[in-house]
Amino acid sequence: MKRVKVSELIPGLITAEDVYSFNNQLIVEKGTVLTDEIITRLEYYSVLSIRVEEDVDDTGFSDVTLENKASTLVADSFKDTESNLTYSQRIKATKQYIEFQKSFTNNTEALQGYLHDIIEKNSINTEVMLQSVTSLISKGTTSIGMFDMLHSMRTYDDMTYVHSMSVSLICNIFGKWLSLSKDDIKVLTLAGLLHDIGKIAIPESIIKKPSKLTSDEYRQVKQHTIEGYKILKNLNIDPRIKDAALMHHERCDGGGYPLSVKGDKIPDFAKIVAIADVYDAMTAARVYRGPMCPFKVIAIFEDEGLQKYDSRFILTFLENVGNTYLNNRVVLNDKRQGDIVLIHNNAVSRPLIKLTDGTFVDLEKENRNKLYIEQLL
Repeated sequence: MKRVKVSELIPGLITAEDVYSFNNQLIVEKGTVLTDEIITRLEYYSVLSIRVEEDVDDTGFSDVTLENKASTLVADSFKDTESNLTYSQRIKATKQYIEFQKSFTNNTEALQGYLHDIIEKNSINTEVMLQSVTSLISKGTTSIGMFDMLHSMRTYDDMTYVHSMSVSLICNIFGKWLSLSKDDIKVLTLAGLLHDIGKIAIPESIIKKPSKLTSDEYRQVKQHTIEGYKILKNLNIDPRIKDAALMHHERCDGGGYPLSVKGDKIPDFAKIVAIADVYDAMTAARVYRGPMCPFKVIAIFEDEGLQKYDSRFILTFLENVGNTYLNNRVVLNDKRQGDIVLIHNNAVSRPLIKLTDGTFVDLEKENRNKLYIEQLL
């Protein structure tokens, strides 16, 4: 068996151990054949790596490296599911995307410098940092424009700085959906930018270690929330930003870390950043595919997240993300195509679809395991 980072897993591998969450909840049993959804669920529970069987898996590969498996799967995806790239390619071809990508890259590089200045000089210029985000908002134009471009840019080798910029943009949009004041949106945007600053204090050798983490190394990775709070605690910034850095991995059911607090013990902005953080992580590209379809991610939140996240925030988030794709063409897992014509507030991942032949399919009334949205077209 061998230990593999969750970010490098591919469908078809077989788990060589039971996989548990931070609060010892069984997520995946030993001997499970990994699927795209299971890998995403591991990301959802912030699992860093797992052991998998090394020799043979049920895809027929034997004594083949992960890299060769990934290459084969990517090649097959181009050959057999070329339409999977159509939506992203369409976005990337626009002038707006090209301008956004250039500006995003420049601002993310600047963010790296800002974060290191905070650590080394113990000072922060919040206005300059905010400008790096707000300058991108105009290029995103609308909520759907921003989400589309973020998804189209994602790679499976995301760095802390790219993730932080993406979470900050999502927080900015999320704040508007929640009808927060302009000042509160600024604070929330900064909270997104700074939520993972503690990872910079964790040795890179641990963050990128390909083999099994020792107990001490694993503890250090989980400590990035506390390290982030230590970095920010003496700065003249809104305390909600400091709380978000400390508590964005806390969950309302008490299953988070580092404090394992529940419900109203978690500050609102930490709860909001937590949703943006997990959503950004789950929609990231993998070694074997492009960014995950938002409706698959929404389905995981609906199935497993309503106890973990404050309903005031998670329901607003899911509904608005779903509505950004109203009237969009999608492909169902049975290969039929259609347009989303109605989003159900109580089942956002299961909208009403008008098929290309003029008939309708209401996914809310269908078996969710047998019929679902496979991809955006």
